[in-house]
Amino acid sequence: MKRGRIGPLTRLVSVISVFAFVVPVQARGQPAYDVILRGGRLLDGTGNPWLYADVAVTGERIVAVGDLSRAAARRVVDVRGLYVAPGFIDVHSHSGEGLTTRELSEARALLAQGLTTVTVNPDGGGPVDLVAQRAELLKDGLGVNVVQLVPHGSVRSEVLGMQDRAPTPQELDRMRGLVRAGMEAGGFGLSSGLFYAPGSYAKLEEVIELAKVAAEYGGVYTSHIRDESDYSIGLVASVDEVIGVAREARLPGIVTHIKALGPRVWGYSGALVKRIERAREQGIEVFADQYPYTASATGLEAALVPRWAEVGGREALLKRMSDASVRRRLLADMRENLDRRGGAARIQFRRYQPDPAIEGKTLEDVARARGLDPIDAALELIEGGEPGIVSFNMDEDDVRLLMRQPWVATCTDGDLVPMGEGVPHPRSYGAFVRKIQKYVVEDGVIDLAMAVRSMTHLPATVFRLRDRGLIREGATADIVVFDLARVRERGTYQQPHQLAEGMVHVLVNGQFAVEAGRFTGAKDGRVLNRKSG
Repeated sequence: MKRGRIGPLTRLVSVISVFAFVVPVQARGQPAYDVILRGGRLLDGTGNPWLYADVAVTGERIVAVGDLSRAAARRVVDVRGLYVAPGFIDVHSHSGEGLTTRELSEARALLAQGLTTVTVNPDGGGPVDLVAQRAELLKDGLGVNVVQLVPHGSVRSEVLGMQDRAPTPQELDRMRGLVRAGMEAGGFGLSSGLFYAPGSYAKLEEVIELAKVAAEYGGVYTSHIRDESDYSIGLVASVDEVIGVAREARLPGIVTHIKALGPRVWGYSGALVKRIERAREQGIEVFADQYPYTASATGLEAALVPRWAEVGGREALLKRMSDASVRRRLLADMRENLDRRGGAARIQFRRYQPDPAIEGKTLEDVARARGLDPIDAALELIEGGEPGIVSFNMDEDDVRLLMRQPWVATCTDGDLVPMGEGVPHPRSYGAFVRKIQKYVVEDGVIDLAMAVRSMTHLPATVFRLRDRGLIREGATADIVVFDLARVRERGTYQQPHQLAEGMVHVLVNGQFAVEAGRFTGAKDGRVLNRKSG
C-alpha cells in the first residue's frame, strides 16, 4: 500500500471511532470492566460543578469513578466533550398504562429525554392492586424503571364510589387495608388528587389517616393539591394541606406539579415559597415537583365542571345536565371556572375520540364553528365523551421563581401514547430536555448542575431510592450521556409527537437503551420495590 493512502479496513475503524465512539480495548494485567465511559464531564447529581472523570460499569453497577486511563474494559466509550450524569427520574408520570402495552413498553419518548425511572399512579389515580399492575408492566419487558404509588382516589372509589361523604370507621379501616396492601406490595407512598373527584370529597383527616399507613413503611405523600387557583379553599390553603399531612403523618410531603393556575393567582408563587420554607424551618419534610411549562393539561370536565355535579359518577352528571333548573346552576359555575383559566381561547383540545377533528383547536374555535357559547359547546362535548385539554394558564415569572427552589424536583406529568395519537401536551416528549435547553442554556434561570440535581439526586433522596440518582461507586448504573449543544425539545403544542434530541447514550441498569443516539431495543427496566430500593 502506498504511503498516505487509507485502506478499507483503516477507513472502517476510523468511522467507528469517530461516529460510534466505541473502541475495543484489551490490556493484559488490568482489571476488566464491562464498560468504561471515558473523558466526559461528570455531573454526579449532588449539584456539584462538573469535573473530568471516567466511569466504569460492570453488570448493573458503577464500580469505579475517576482516572481510569490505564484501565481496560470490554468496551471503552469515548465521551469527550459530553456530559455524564445519573439517569433522570420523573416523579410524576402518567405513563403507567402505556408501559403495559407492547407497542410502548420500550419507552422511547422517555428514554429520548434521558429518563431511566418514572413514578406512576399520581394524582390519586391508577390501579389499587399494585401486584397485578406490576405483572402487567413486566409482561412485555420495560425500557425504563418504574416506581409505583398507592392511589388514594382509587382506594376511596373502591370503598365509597363517587359519594361525597366521610367514611364510616369500618370503611376507613377498609381503606387503610388497601393502602397497607399496596405498601406491602412495594409501593413507595400514597398519592392523592384532591382537586379531582372522588378525592375532592375527602376531608383532610381521612388523608392523614391513610398517609400514616404509608409512613409506617417509610413512604412519601404526594398530592395534586385541592386547589391550584381559587376554585374552593384557595392555592395557599391547599399547600398548607400538604404541609399538614406531612406534619401529622410524619412523612415527606410533596406538592406535585406546583403552580399558580390562572390569572387570579398569578404572583402567588412567592407566598408558596415562604409557606414551604417556613414549614421546613419547623422540621417538616416538604418538597415539590414541577414541569417547565406555562400550560397544564387535564380533562375538560375536571377543569370546568364543579365537583357537586359529579357526585354519583358520570350517569348522575348527565342527568343533572338534562334537568333545566340544575343546568342553570351548572352553567353559571362552569362560566366562573372558565374565567379562572383565562377564557375559551386558553383551552386547547388534545384528545377527543368522538370527534378527533377538534384536537389541536381551542374551545373558542370549536364554539365559533358550532355557533355556540363556549360553555354550551363545552357541555355538548362533555355529553359526547371525555375531552382532554391543554390549558394555557400560568405566568412565566411564577414558573421561574419556583424552579429556583432547592426543594423542587422535575417531572413531566406526561402520558405515554402512540406516535400520532391526539395532540398531547409536549411535556410528554420534552419536559426534561426543555428544562436544560430553555432554563439553563438559553435563559440562565438555573445552572446545569442544579438542573441535573433536580432530576436525579433530589428525587432519589425524597423517594428513598437507594443506589440511584448519583454517579458513585456501588450505585446502580442508570446513566445518561448528553451533548449540551444538541439538547433540545422538538415537540410543540400543535405538533407534539417529536422525540427530544441530545441524549447520546442512556444506560438502564447497566445496559445501553440508547447507544450513539440510537435506540437499542433493550428492555432492562424493572418495577422497583420500596423494600429493596
